[in-house]
Amino acid sequence: MLDAGTVVPCCPPITAGELSQDDAEKMAAMFKALSDPVRLRLFSKVASHAGGEACVCDISDVGVSQPTVSHHLKKLREAGLLTSERRGTWVYYKVAPPVVAAMSAMLDLRT
Repeated sequence: MLDAGTVVPCCPPITAGELSQDDAEKMAAMFKALSDPVRLRLFSKVASHAGGEACVCDISDVGVSQPTVSHHLKKLREAGLLTSERRGTWVYYKVAPPVVAAMSAMLDLRT
């Protein structure tokens, strides 16, 4: 899976030409990570949280157990959509703007 430290916005807009196999796999991993309703809610909670980052303790109320929340956050991190930083006993998450911008640009049909 992709690591947040190695994900680089990869792909030209979908209208610019056919995606390579490698680019398609990278983008599919990102979209797959967002295809789960719990992950999408967690991603939304992080993205909309004051200050642009959220402690796991502030976003875990999504109707699943804490271990499941951690599992979903890990999947979002592995896809490069979130970054994380441990501070004491808590982990804080931020959206990875370059990766989200790449997903948006890839789907931009105005080119």
